[in-house]
Amino acid sequence: MNNLKTIKNHLPQLKPVPCIQAIVGSAILAFGMYNIHSVSGVTEGGILGLTLLGDHWLHLSPAVSGFILNTVCYFIGWRTLGKDFIGYSAIAGGGFSVFYAIFEQFPVVYPQIADYPLLAALVGAVFVGLGAGLCVRAGGAPCGDDALAMALSTKFKIKIQWVYLASDLLTLLLSLSYIPVKRIAYSLLTVVLSGQLIGFVQRFGKKEQK
Repeated sequence: MNNLKTIKNHLPQLKPVPCIQAIVGSAILAFGMYNIHSVSGVTEGGILGLTLLGDHWLHLSPAVSGFILNTVCYFIGWRTLGKDFIGYSAIAGGGFSVFYAIFEQFPVVYPQIADYPLLAALVGAVFVGLGAGLCVRAGGAPCGDDALAMALSTKFKIKIQWVYLASDLLTLLLSLSYIPVKRIAYSLLTVVLSGQLIGFVQRFGKKEQK
């Protein structure tokens, strides 16, 4: 019995409502990434941008660099936010992969959006902000960027949207070394809007802690 209690104490204590939030959020995020970002040429910052940067300058596969960076970020998140974070992140990240795989079985809803980068930046920001925001509100991170942002926001008592903005700006600034300024401008717009929306969704209806 003592061994069972010990094992139970080390397992995440997940609640139904946050689990549902993480699943719904991952579905919204996957839908936006597949139908908007994958076809528009307007990208996000953070780890995605860093993997592309490493691929261009160091010829390091994003599969390798992405795995390393995500692992480091999740480790930082676990050390700061605890075991429940890992549980909700597994649901959010796993849900994203499952839903993305499902959406891939269907044609892109509006492929012509690639011809309207401003519209793609705005609509993409809504899907990323709402989807990732619901996952973060649940206490999990669908990808390493979110894990790092949650950890830094908690540790330094900074609103999460400003952490997103700082990390994305740094990545986009470095990306100017090989990506045209015009494309970066649209990407900057989408990361600023999505970061602000994530912060809004995370704290919506919650009392500010002093």
